[in-house]
Amino acid sequence: MSTTTQTWSRKRTITAGIIGNVLEWYDFGVYGFFASIIAVQFFPSDNPSVSLIAAFGAFAAGFLMRPVGGAIFGHIGDRYGRARAMQLSVMCMAVPTFLIGLLPTYETIGVAAAILMVLLRMIQGVAVGGEYTSSIVFLAESAPAGRRAFFTSWSMFGATGGTLLGSAVGALLSNSMDAEALTNWGWRVAFLAGISVSLVGFFIRRGLAEQPVIEHQKPPLLEAFKSHGKAIFRVVGLNVVNAVTFYLIFVYVVTWLVKNVHETRSEALAINTVSMVLLLALLPLFAKLSDAWGRKKLILIGTGGIAVLAFPLLKLMHHHDAGLILAGQMGFVVLVACYAASLPAIMTEMFPQKIRVTAVSVSYNITFALLGGTSPIVAVWLIERTHDDLAFAWYIMLAAVISFLFALGVTDRRNEPLS
Repeated sequence: MSTTTQTWSRKRTITAGIIGNVLEWYDFGVYGFFASIIAVQFFPSDNPSVSLIAAFGAFAAGFLMRPVGGAIFGHIGDRYGRARAMQLSVMCMAVPTFLIGLLPTYETIGVAAAILMVLLRMIQGVAVGGEYTSSIVFLAESAPAGRRAFFTSWSMFGATGGTLLGSAVGALLSNSMDAEALTNWGWRVAFLAGISVSLVGFFIRRGLAEQPVIEHQKPPLLEAFKSHGKAIFRVVGLNVVNAVTFYLIFVYVVTWLVKNVHETRSEALAINTVSMVLLLALLPLFAKLSDAWGRKKLILIGTGGIAVLAFPLLKLMHHHDAGLILAGQMGFVVLVACYAASLPAIMTEMFPQKIRVTAVSVSYNITFALLGGTSPIVAVWLIERTHDDLAFAWYIMLAAVISFLFALGVTDRRNEPLS
């Protein structure tokens, strides 16, 4: 194969791996950014905090379904191929995203609006449960020798890019229309636009060459828990800081800046967008360092740094000065990039090929089901309970300490073949 053909093949492999993540995290990001509007439209209450908690409850419902999606799409990925799982998951996400953009509000159909919102979020959760981890395994198994972290980091790049796209679209809509129009119909545009990303993703993946699949004597889920239970538990622990920090610092933070720091929505979204651009730039760089220096060093730096610096960084963000807010969030960006660039490779290196999609999907999604979607609720509750806008910093620090302890036991397998 010529060098040009190899380069094109690798570019298409990476593009196919990340395109579904862009759609799925775009949707999850958009929901988080417009949570205060969705709260009023679908979960009205005399107490704005109760409405916001209910809206984030629907956000959490999607996460609770992620282990189910991990088991379903993990089974498909291990039994019928990684590409098949990725084709199905991207379409499973597209339909409910589009329908949310059309969903009647509480004022129109009453409590049915809230129920339908939760149901659509649950379907999206099933799709996300299979998408991200299937793409990680696909990219890891496609990676050239010595570049596994670099290839798998593109899944995180896609997820971050999707959240960034959601932030950018949110900022654009917030800046281009008044508050009344944004509340009445403008937020729907963000959800309806997601269908274009899904169609691109589906067509890119349609012609993807499938990798060979190993025959199974037992269901992959049963075999994964029976033979690799300790490794599954370790992946759960390693992702505690990932689940808590990412959704608080890059999704909930927009609502926090508006509600608690009293920034305008457009400025909060703009700051968040700039920070995520930096994260996108750093992920491939830190992934290359992971391939060269080893996974363990980077995740210890990242998790240890967050455990020590979460409170001062959030305190820096608790100002009306946009420069200080941006500086604090960029501090988080560097630390998140340290561990997030290595985690996908670490997870794939823990399991054998025949149950890899299932094991990675279920273990990763257990953590995000329990902690990812519920983190904004916990943050809102802690602030309401303590009357301290920085109370959720301690939650982030606790999560970082837990993952740091799990990271101490990581074995570096960067030079070992996956097979």
